[in-house]
Amino acid sequence: MMESWIILILISGVLSGDWGVTFKDQCALEGATVLVKCQYDYPFPHFVRSVRWYQGLRESGRWRLLTSASIPPHFEYVGNYRGDCSLRIRNVKRADEGYYLFRFVTSLSSWTSKNALQLSVKELTAVVEPSTVTEGKSVRLTCRSECGNHVHIWYRDGKVVPEPVFLANRKDSGMYYCAVLGQQWIRSVSVALNVQYAPSNVVLSITPAGNVVNGSSVTLNCSSDANPPVPPQSGYSLYKGDQLISTGPSHTISLLQPSHGGLYRCEASNNISLRGNTFVKSTELSLDVQYLPSAADGSSVKVMCSGTANPATHSYVWYKWTSSSSLLQVGSGQVLSLSSMETPHTGIYLCQARSQLEVINSTKVLVAMEEQNSGRLSVPILGGLGACIFSILVIALFFLWIKQRKTKKKAMFPFQEVSSAATEDQSNNIYANFNMHTPSPQPPPRTYSKKQHSNAMHTYGHVKTRRQRSRPRSQNNNFAISNNDEVTYSTVTIDVKKSHYDQNRSQESRFKMGQTADSVIYSTVANYS
Repeated sequence: MMESWIILILISGVLSGDWGVTFKDQCALEGATVLVKCQYDYPFPHFVRSVRWYQGLRESGRWRLLTSASIPPHFEYVGNYRGDCSLRIRNVKRADEGYYLFRFVTSLSSWTSKNALQLSVKELTAVVEPSTVTEGKSVRLTCRSECGNHVHIWYRDGKVVPEPVFLANRKDSGMYYCAVLGQQWIRSVSVALNVQYAPSNVVLSITPAGNVVNGSSVTLNCSSDANPPVPPQSGYSLYKGDQLISTGPSHTISLLQPSHGGLYRCEASNNISLRGNTFVKSTELSLDVQYLPSAADGSSVKVMCSGTANPATHSYVWYKWTSSSSLLQVGSGQVLSLSSMETPHTGIYLCQARSQLEVINSTKVLVAMEEQNSGRLSVPILGGLGACIFSILVIALFFLWIKQRKTKKKAMFPFQEVSSAATEDQSNNIYANFNMHTPSPQPPPRTYSKKQHSNAMHTYGHVKTRRQRSRPRSQNNNFAISNNDEVTYSTVTIDVKKSHYDQNRSQESRFKMGQTADSVIYSTVANYS
């Protein structure tokens, strides 16, 4: 039986009777293991003594062996010395790509393949379409290969993807690659899938957390989960109620006041719409500012500073914030006493504790004076009343000045006052009757009684008359008195109740005229008897 097998081999070599090598070009995926099938033949009575694969180089239309180049160790000859020249290449690399020639040496001669084996090394290509997608949109995964058809499997960050087509979720963002089923080590280069979505989990927080007191400092921070991330300066907005406070992810209040208390919220946007809205709101957060009771005007206030240190604190210094945001030292000692609370004492205070090792500042404290509206008028109201009173005084003084000028004028020109008495209010003047010089006959003599004269003056007083000798006719006045007429002078004493203003005015006029307090007015009466 053994002899028959040997005869068959010999017959095969004899029947071929020609030199030759047969193989096909190979395409291998990078990282794969490929088997290159090869057959060679030779004439009888040659016996093969050695076989080898070489890298080949084509020159002048012919192939030449690169005998100086060695075959990589992962190239394994799996043929034999009787016509099989197959080659197995494990973990194919990009550097393995090229041309290869097979050469065998017999007992009588040698032979090199006329054509070269072309080895092409390719790789899997992973394609994610689209690579950037909005949450809820469709995604398709495609694995491409130039080396035959393979069954592929998909991975995302090392985890198997069940389906190559799906609706994108924010959790689907990551790195994807495909591999050959059964040869998972043959894999593509990873590609990214970016799933964008609107802000979610928008949260507003306060630092430090817990109770805050007036005069202290707090920072309000806004954060969210979004892809792409919310722009730091333009994407965040902080509101107190419906009032915009600031933009940006954080806002610091350096000196808290009770007015800072209230409900705050923030809004975030990255231009990705969520159910038609591009701004996503956080839940409202309450800022509760605690403050010390205020002190009444005039009361005393004591503020105590305490601290622990080792070595112990040996001095305390008190400071007050000024309007220019600087510190003004206002006292020393562990207790700051304000004996009489006044408006200038209202403000922000802090104490500074000093030990041998360090200096520590306390938290800030607001000392305020409580508002007392009952029984007092506010500064604006008092200012308005003062302005009104001042205006009234100015107007009164103006009219007083005008009346004083008129009084002075009357005192300087008494006869003009008598001649113009007819145009003034008759209830305030004394009339004297004169016989006007006219060409008409002389009127009959008139006798004025005391009663009639009193009624004509419309004032209260008494009239004293006395007869005197007639005077010559005056040439300078506008009326005439007959030489034969007897002139009667009457003295009228006026006793009228006047206002304080009129009394002062009359006294001033009399003083300028050189008269006494009891004014005497003389009038000339023509008596026809």
